[in-house]
Amino acid sequence: MKIYQEIIGNLHSPEWAARAKEARTEYLDLDQWTAQKSRFVARSDRSNEYAVALRRHTQIADGDILEYSPGEGRIVAVRIRLSDVLVADLSALAAESPERMIRTAVEFGHAVGNQHWPAVVKGMQVYIPLTVDRKVMQSVMRTHRLEHIVFEFRPGSEIIPYLAPHETRRLFGGTGPDSHVHEHHAHEHACSPARP
Repeated sequence: MKIYQEIIGNLHSPEWAARAKEARTEYLDLDQWTAQKSRFVARSDRSNEYAVALRRHTQIADGDILEYSPGEGRIVAVRIRLSDVLVADLSALAAESPERMIRTAVEFGHAVGNQHWPAVVKGMQVYIPLTVDRKVMQSVMRTHRLEHIVFEFRPGSEIIPYLAPHETRRLFGGTGPDSHVHEHHAHEHACSPARP
Protein backbone atom coordinates (compact mmCIF):
# COMPACT_ATOMS: atom_id res chain seq x y z
CA MET A 1 0.00 0.00 0.00
CA LYS A 2 1.39 3.37 -1.01
CA ILE A 3 1.81 5.94 1.79
CA TYR A 4 1.05 9.55 0.90
CA GLN A 5 3.24 12.00 2.80
CA GLU A 6 2.43 15.36 1.26
CA ILE A 7 -0.36 17.45 -0.18
CA ILE A 8 0.50 18.54 -3.72
CA GLY A 9 -2.37 20.94 -4.37
CA ASN A 10 -6.06 21.58 -3.90
CA LEU A 11 -8.97 21.08 -6.30
CA HIS A 12 -10.40 24.47 -5.33
CA SER A 13 -7.45 26.37 -6.80
CA PRO A 14 -7.93 27.51 -10.43
CA GLU A 15 -4.82 25.62 -11.60
CA TRP A 16 -5.96 22.28 -10.17
CA ALA A 17 -9.63 22.81 -11.07
CA ALA A 18 -8.54 23.08 -14.72
CA ARG A 19 -6.42 19.91 -14.47
CA ALA A 20 -9.28 18.05 -12.77
CA LYS A 21 -11.53 18.70 -15.79
CA GLU A 22 -9.15 16.58 -17.86
CA ALA A 23 -8.71 13.86 -15.23
CA ARG A 24 -10.67 11.22 -13.38
CA THR A 25 -10.83 12.13 -9.67
CA GLU A 26 -10.87 9.43 -7.02
CA TYR A 27 -12.03 10.71 -3.63
CA LEU A 28 -11.08 9.71 -0.12
CA ASP A 29 -14.25 10.61 1.76
CA LEU A 30 -13.29 11.60 5.31
CA ASP A 31 -15.50 12.42 8.23
CA GLN A 32 -14.58 15.50 10.20
CA TRP A 33 -12.86 13.45 12.95
CA THR A 34 -10.50 11.63 10.58
CA ALA A 35 -9.74 14.90 8.76
CA GLN A 36 -8.14 16.24 11.96
CA LYS A 37 -5.50 13.50 11.94
CA SER A 38 -2.20 13.58 10.10
CA ARG A 39 -2.00 9.75 9.92
CA PHE A 40 -4.86 7.53 8.81
CA VAL A 41 -5.93 4.81 6.39
CA ALA A 42 -9.01 5.55 4.28
CA ARG A 43 -11.02 3.82 1.59
CA SER A 44 -11.80 5.76 -1.57
CA ASP A 45 -15.08 6.03 -3.46
CA ARG A 46 -13.59 3.38 -5.78
CA SER A 47 -12.96 0.99 -2.88
CA ASN A 48 -9.18 1.43 -2.92
CA GLU A 49 -7.42 1.76 0.41
CA TYR A 50 -4.86 4.52 0.95
CA ALA A 51 -2.49 5.29 3.83
CA VAL A 52 -1.77 8.91 4.66
CA ALA A 53 1.13 9.98 6.90
CA LEU A 54 1.56 13.74 6.69
CA ARG A 55 3.99 15.86 8.71
CA ARG A 56 2.77 16.61 12.24
CA HIS A 57 0.47 19.61 12.57
CA THR A 58 -0.43 19.48 8.88
CA GLN A 59 -4.11 20.38 8.54
CA ILE A 60 -5.78 18.53 5.69
CA ALA A 61 -8.49 20.50 3.86
CA ASP A 62 -11.39 19.63 1.61
CA GLY A 63 -10.11 19.20 -1.96
CA ASP A 64 -6.49 18.50 -1.00
CA ILE A 65 -4.72 16.41 -3.65
CA LEU A 66 -2.52 13.50 -2.63
CA GLU A 67 -1.66 12.15 -6.07
CA TYR A 68 -1.72 13.37 -9.65
CA SER A 69 -0.84 11.11 -12.55
CA PRO A 70 -1.17 13.09 -15.82
CA GLY A 71 -0.27 10.03 -17.89
CA GLU A 72 -3.20 8.09 -16.44
CA GLY A 73 -5.40 11.18 -16.21
CA ARG A 74 -5.94 10.42 -12.53
CA ILE A 75 -6.17 12.49 -9.34
CA VAL A 76 -6.55 11.22 -5.77
CA ALA A 77 -8.15 13.92 -3.61
CA VAL A 78 -9.75 14.34 -0.20
CA ARG A 79 -13.41 15.18 0.30
CA ILE A 80 -14.35 16.18 3.86
CA ARG A 81 -17.87 15.92 5.18
CA LEU A 82 -18.35 18.57 7.87
CA SER A 83 -21.42 18.96 10.02
CA ASP A 84 -23.37 22.18 10.06
CA VAL A 85 -22.59 24.65 12.82
CA LEU A 86 -24.94 26.60 15.06
CA VAL A 87 -23.68 30.19 15.06
CA ALA A 88 -24.88 32.19 18.05
CA ASP A 89 -24.38 35.94 17.68
CA LEU A 90 -23.98 37.73 21.01
CA SER A 91 -23.16 41.18 19.59
CA ALA A 92 -26.52 42.66 20.63
CA LEU A 93 -25.50 42.08 24.26
CA ALA A 94 -22.89 44.85 23.93
CA ALA A 95 -25.69 47.44 24.09
CA GLU A 96 -27.08 46.00 27.34
CA SER A 97 -26.14 46.83 30.92
CA PRO A 98 -23.15 44.91 32.33
CA GLU A 99 -25.46 42.99 34.69
CA ARG A 100 -27.76 41.85 31.87
CA MET A 101 -24.78 41.06 29.62
CA ILE A 102 -23.18 38.84 32.28
CA ARG A 103 -26.46 37.16 33.23
CA THR A 104 -27.36 36.32 29.62
CA ALA A 105 -23.84 35.10 28.78
CA VAL A 106 -23.79 32.85 31.88
CA GLU A 107 -27.28 31.49 31.09
CA PHE A 108 -26.19 30.80 27.52
CA GLY A 109 -23.01 29.06 28.72
CA HIS A 110 -25.06 26.97 31.15
CA ALA A 111 -27.53 25.95 28.43
CA VAL A 112 -24.74 24.87 26.05
CA GLY A 113 -22.59 23.29 28.77
CA ASN A 114 -25.49 21.30 30.16
CA GLN A 115 -25.81 19.67 26.75
CA HIS A 116 -22.07 18.87 26.67
CA TRP A 117 -21.78 20.63 23.31
CA PRO A 118 -18.28 21.74 22.32
CA ALA A 119 -18.05 25.43 21.47
CA VAL A 120 -15.57 27.95 20.09
CA VAL A 121 -15.87 31.66 20.86
CA LYS A 122 -14.59 34.10 18.22
CA GLY A 123 -15.25 37.73 18.98
CA MET A 124 -18.98 38.09 19.61
CA GLN A 125 -19.91 34.79 17.97
CA VAL A 126 -20.06 31.30 19.43
CA TYR A 127 -19.72 28.30 17.09
CA ILE A 128 -21.31 25.01 18.15
CA PRO A 129 -21.13 21.95 15.88
CA LEU A 130 -24.32 20.10 15.04
CA THR A 131 -23.89 17.07 17.31
CA VAL A 132 -27.54 16.10 17.59
CA ASP A 133 -30.60 16.61 15.43
CA ARG A 134 -31.03 20.24 14.35
CA LYS A 135 -34.54 20.32 15.88
CA VAL A 136 -33.10 19.35 19.26
CA MET A 137 -30.59 22.21 19.14
CA GLN A 138 -33.30 24.66 18.08
CA SER A 139 -35.51 23.45 20.90
CA VAL A 140 -32.77 23.93 23.49
CA MET A 141 -32.07 27.46 22.27
CA ARG A 142 -35.77 28.38 22.25
CA THR A 143 -36.51 26.75 25.60
CA HIS A 144 -33.96 28.96 27.34
CA ARG A 145 -35.39 32.11 25.71
CA LEU A 146 -32.06 33.90 25.72
CA GLU A 147 -32.80 37.52 24.91
CA HIS A 148 -30.47 39.34 22.54
CA ILE A 149 -28.88 36.13 21.25
CA VAL A 150 -29.62 35.38 17.62
CA PHE A 151 -28.66 32.01 16.13
CA GLU A 152 -28.58 30.32 12.75
CA PHE A 153 -27.14 27.15 11.22
CA ARG A 154 -24.34 27.44 8.67
CA PRO A 155 -22.29 24.84 6.77
CA GLY A 156 -19.10 23.83 8.59
CA SER A 157 -17.11 24.56 5.43
CA GLU A 158 -18.03 28.27 5.79
CA ILE A 159 -16.74 28.38 9.36
CA ILE A 160 -13.37 26.61 8.88
CA PRO A 161 -11.57 29.64 7.36
CA TYR A 162 -12.14 31.63 10.56
CA LEU A 163 -10.64 29.00 12.86
CA ALA A 164 -7.14 28.17 14.04
CA PRO A 165 -6.19 24.46 13.82
CA HIS A 166 -6.80 23.85 17.55
CA GLU A 167 -10.22 25.49 17.26
CA THR A 168 -11.07 23.33 14.24
CA ARG A 169 -10.22 20.22 16.27
CA ARG A 170 -12.37 21.43 19.16
CA LEU A 171 -15.28 22.22 16.87
CA PHE A 172 -15.20 19.24 14.52
CA GLY A 173 -13.02 16.61 16.18
CA GLY A 174 -15.04 13.90 17.86
CA THR A 175 -18.48 15.16 16.87
CA GLY A 176 -19.30 12.32 14.50
CA PRO A 177 -21.85 9.59 15.16
CA ASP A 178 -19.37 7.50 17.15
CA SER A 179 -18.21 10.31 19.41
CA HIS A 180 -18.98 10.72 23.09
CA VAL A 181 -20.80 14.01 22.55
CA HIS A 182 -24.44 13.28 23.25
CA GLU A 183 -27.91 14.65 23.64
CA HIS A 184 -29.19 16.15 26.87
CA HIS A 185 -29.46 13.50 29.51
CA ALA A 186 -31.64 13.28 32.55
CA HIS A 187 -29.39 13.03 35.56
CA GLU A 188 -28.78 15.20 38.52
CA HIS A 189 -25.43 16.87 38.99
CA ALA A 190 -24.27 16.19 42.53
CA CYS A 191 -22.91 19.21 44.35
CA SER A 192 -20.24 18.71 46.96
CA PRO A 193 -20.53 20.74 50.11
CA ALA A 194 -18.45 23.88 50.15
CA ARG A 195 -15.11 23.52 51.88
CA PRO A 196 -13.96 26.06 54.41
